[in-house]
Amino acid sequence: QVQLVESGGGLVQVGGSLRLSCAASRRAYSNNAMAWFRRGPGKEREFVAAITETGTNTHYADSVKGRFTISRDNARSTAYLQMDSLTPEDAAVYYCAAGPYLSNRGQPYDYWGQGTQVTVSS
Repeated sequence: QVQLVESGGGLVQVGGSLRLSCAASRRAYSNNAMAWFRRGPGKEREFVAAITETGTNTHYADSVKGRFTISRDNARSTAYLQMDSLTPEDAAVYYCAAGPYLSNRGQPYDYWGQGTQVTVSS
């Protein structure tokens, strides 16, 4: 069964940190780039960060550069998103995705999780 399961979302104050996890089935994880997208209230889905299969290359949206860090643990088939210095603009449902190559577009990603809510209070 192909599966991506996000966890780690919650309520955090402005300036705080959260670490999201994406646990993937082997079929979804192996040989795939991993990415995070988000959809804020009333907004379109937007790219956040992505990492190649080996973890060698990463790519970030300008809005999160220097604050967010994507990583992966291939032994655990899990991807992570460390989010620091959170602002109200970061509040969204965060989705994990897996696909054949690194991209900031949704189209190449074949597998998607159900999402985890991040709320930032001021």
